[in-house]
Amino acid sequence: MDIKNIEAKVAEIIEGIILTKVDPDTLLIESGLVDSLAAVDLALAVEREFGCKIPPTEIDAHLESVHTLAAFIAENTAA
Repeated sequence: MDIKNIEAKVAEIIEGIILTKVDPDTLLIESGLVDSLAAVDLALAVEREFGCKIPPTEIDAHLESVHTLAAFIAENTAA
């Protein structure tokens, strides 16, 4: 799966959880769109969808934006 497809799926997952459309570079946590409960939901959804686990101590860093999360998934998912 290429990065654009991952970004599209990540955006779809995020939008399904926060019920708001997001751009790939929208700051999710900093903007307040994703709170701690939504962050946990997102981490679980990413694990279910892509099979890669986000370490709890790194959630804030990887959930910075759709782009950031997609890059993490691309690096940590078996090809």
